[in-house]
Order: sequence, then C-alpha cells, then structure tokens
Amino acid sequence: TIMRMLSGYLEPSAGQIDIDGLNMATDAHIVQRQLGYLPENLPVYPDMMVADYLDYAATLKGIEPARRMAAVRAAIAATDLTGRALERVSTLSRGLRQRVGVAQAILGKPRLLILDEPTNGLDPEQTGHMRRLIQRLARQATVILSTHIMQEVDAICDRVLVLRQGRVALDARLENLHYSRTLRLHTDQSVAELATYLRRMPQVAGLQEQTPRDKQWRFTLTLHERADINTAANNIAQCVLKAGARLYQLQPMAKGLESVFQEVNRDGA
Repeated sequence: TIMRMLSGYLEPSAGQIDIDGLNMATDAHIVQRQLGYLPENLPVYPDMMVADYLDYAATLKGIEPARRMAAVRAAIAATDLTGRALERVSTLSRGLRQRVGVAQAILGKPRLLILDEPTNGLDPEQTGHMRRLIQRLARQATVILSTHIMQEVDAICDRVLVLRQGRVALDARLENLHYSRTLRLHTDQSVAELATYLRRMPQVAGLQEQTPRDKQWRFTLTLHERADINTAANNIAQCVLKAGARLYQLQPMAKGLESVFQEVNRDGA
C-alpha cells in the first residue's frame, strides 16, 4: 500500500506524501517524472515484444520521440535484455519479466526507483542477477525496495526501515543493526574475582558464564543501552588482564536481521 501511495497510484486517506520537496497530491505529474516504479505484479502485454513494450512505456512516461529510442536502448542494455529485445513477453521466464519491469522503471533515468518485492518468486540464479542489477542502479539513483525476505535486505540494502501497524518502528543503517549490545569474552580461566569485577562495571547490565571448553572460559556480557561499546570493551579487556587472566577473544556478537525484526515486533506487542 505504501509503495502504491509513494508512486502516486493510490491516494492516501490521511497525511501527505512529499518527495524531494514536492507534494504528491498537488504535483503528482512532476514527481512521477522523477521516479520509476516496479509493482509486485507488473501489468504487461504478453503479446508485445520487449522492445515494443518498452517503447510504449516510454510514450506513456512522456519521453520525447527524439529521445525515445535511445532511452529504450539504454534501459535494455542496463538490464541485460539485449538478446531478448525482439522476443514476446509471454515467452520469457519470471526472472526475465522482472527485468523487463525494471527496464520500464528506469526509462528516462529517474532519480528515485521504487521496487515492490523485486525478487519474489525468482530462482537462486535469477535472484542473484536481480541483486546485482539493483546494486548497479543504486549508483545512479535512490532505490527503495520492499521485501519480506531478510536475506535480500542483507544482500542489497544499506539502510533498513521496519514498519509495524503502519508506523516506522525502526530506521537504521544496516551495518549498525548487525551488532548487538552483547560481547563475547574468552579467557584461560574462570576467576571469581574477575566475574565480580565485570558485574560491577557500570557499562555491564548482565553477565553469563558458560561451561569451559578447550581450557577456555566463555562469558557473555550484555551492555546497558547507553553504554559506548568501544569504551566498554577497553575497560573489560583491562579488567581481564588485571585479574591475571589471558584474553583470547573479546568481540561483539553479530545479530541477524531476523532476530532484529522479531525484537522490534516483540517490543511493540
């Protein structure tokens, strides 16, 4: 629904949509010239050849006749469809049809691309091609895509927004989401005094000891929400060394996007 509203296909029942300082309600035609849209289920004419369909789409976008052929050729080349330009859309696989959809979206070189579930239903090879295509397009334009597949977010995106009940529940850089507030600590011994010191540290909210393995003791430390992870790690390392233990490992525990998504929904339940 949000993708349709952003593209101007659906009018919002409340609030307003501004894109690049322009209001979608009053300046829809101007805004739509600056964006390309790939809906989840692309409406195409199956009996048309790829090149003819893209020429038709370019006409609907208002691309001038003098520039139309060059725009179609550029879109075909960008999506690796040169060898399929004279084939009928009905003969193409789902992955190739999705590329045709992307080609129509980038006609006229829009500054904003809105892609709704671009890899949905694709096999692994087609998915890989679509990922690489989107990454190339992102060098020239801002790309907004929606997906329910966390692996796609990891593979393509650099910023993540999670929506819950129509509101933004999370807005963060992808690189920041992968690190939790939890540190993994490995030492050569379990010193009661060390555990006591660690628990007393102001940055540490919780400490768990795990069963020793390979003559190494493993601790899991959870930091307070406002604790600086670099400062906390430095203080923990000093604490370990002062206790006479050897420090084998101290690093943040990686967090998967699925767990982040579950936390966001659990916190809002």
